[in-house]
Amino acid sequence: MNIPKAVRRAAHIIGGIAAAGFGLLAYMYLTLPDVRPLQTANPTTSAFIELRAREARATGHEPRSVQRWVAYRNISVELKRAVLVAEDSAFWQHEGIDLDQLQESLELDWARRQLLRGGSTITQQLAKNLYLSPSRNPLRKLREWIIARRLEAELKKSRIFELYLNIIEWGDGVYGAEAAARTYFHAPAATLGAPEAALLAAAIVNPRLLNPAHPTGRLLRRQHLILRRMGAAAAPQEAVFVQN
Repeated sequence: MNIPKAVRRAAHIIGGIAAAGFGLLAYMYLTLPDVRPLQTANPTTSAFIELRAREARATGHEPRSVQRWVAYRNISVELKRAVLVAEDSAFWQHEGIDLDQLQESLELDWARRQLLRGGSTITQQLAKNLYLSPSRNPLRKLREWIIARRLEAELKKSRIFELYLNIIEWGDGVYGAEAAARTYFHAPAATLGAPEAALLAAAIVNPRLLNPAHPTGRLLRRQHLILRRMGAAAAPQEAVFVQN
């Protein structure tokens, strides 16, 4: 059968695109980080910490990093509830990606014709903080999804939450719940009550602008919203992990 030249050319183009796409996905998968060491060891740094250090040096400043790792049991239950309410209320139910939230975010972005909402779960945020960048590049987002699924496959949910609470940015050079609690409230994370916990959780959305020690009207409104919702948050489960 004599296939028209235009059809053969289109088939070659489609085949080339498919091959390139497969090659790209294979490369991304093979170069993804091995998350299994996180089962028994805490990371010594993160992509976000290194990014902030480079930004500081670029402006002639010495990088600031305040961080103190604590076990899951030494973080206030109120703070765990507040963070779940603020960042990922379906954390205990999904497998790294909340498809309902993702669909809602994509629909909103499509309606606005721009990427505004990430729809990121706590697991995705952990993947981004540890290994990636804040870029909204679609390929970066794809890596985030794959890493998130790897984290869910290799780690217990409570361990993922423990890592997240110890690694996320909570201000200029402030990383993790213990550093945040001591910086803003001069108290350990284990002793935080609901109001302080809700303030910290409310600041996660923009930690370099929102200061829990000097809350703006916007931050206080978010705090009150989180406080109203905290009672319905699933009880945080205990992490079974021996600190290194």
